Amino acid sequence: MTTTPQPPEEPATAAPEPPAAPPAPEAPPVPEAPPATDAGARRPRGRTARLIAAAALLGVVGGVATGYTVQAERPPTPLPPLSQPDLAYPKKRLPADQTPEPLSAAEDRRVKTDGDLRKLLLPVPKGAREDREESADNWLSIGAYAERYKAPAEMFETFAYADLRRIAHRSWKDRGDRIHRIHLLQFRDAQDLRAKRHMEEQQDTMLAEGMAENVGSLLKGTEWGRYYVYDKPHLEGGFLRVYTARAIAYRGDVMMDIFIHDTRPISKKDIRTLAERQVGRL
Repeated sequence: MTTTPQPPEEPATAAPEPPAAPPAPEAPPVPEAPPATDAGARRPRGRTARLIAAAALLGVVGGVATGYTVQAERPPTPLPPLSQPDLAYPKKRLPADQTPEPLSAAEDRRVKTDGDLRKLLLPVPKGAREDREESADNWLSIGAYAERYKAPAEMFETFAYADLRRIAHRSWKDRGDRIHRIHLLQFRDAQDLRAKRHMEEQQDTMLAEGMAENVGSLLKGTEWGRYYVYDKPHLEGGFLRVYTARAIAYRGDVMMDIFIHDTRPISKKDIRTLAERQVGRL
């Protein structure tokens, strides 16, 4: 209730009686509660969110349709002109006196390698005996060649992935227990340089495992071909020690892999001479 402030006191006079308080206002009437509605008529939860999502989806679809319509009505953008308007080859055939002569069989290496690859193997020297235990017809299967490695299954998968085409093989014995083995591995794609890759992989293996006395010697007449002499003989119980030399090179789509095994030490001259003769036939 609001209190009426009192006026300051006046001297020598009596205080008058305070006026009567005004009557309190009546409280406003309380509105009646609305009648209860049926529970089934209530608005379900999430309806607003679904309406907003539907409106957004319709907006995206409408925008895409409008953009597609606008783009379809535009004229196509012309492509830029070619940087070389003229063709590299002549439109007309050259005269007979200006046509270059085709390569001879001696100059075209593919003429040699596309034929019978076995003809490129070195012949068996006079007085030597050809060994046909591994190959009766001078062809060697990929599986038989992979068996020469420490992990045959992995090497077989490697050759299959590299698309190895065929392997020509020849082996002979002379000078007592000396064995010569020549392998010509031909791959299908010469442009892919898979023969070169296999040569480099084998050279890296020779260097990593330290099987030769050094990194090998450059083989004359080849591109990075090398020959090696193993510094230690192979020892196995009940057998004689075996010395080994190896030569690795490639020419086009053919990779050359040559071994010499003997119970006596092998000179560098022996493996180098044999490898150079085989490279000359490629």
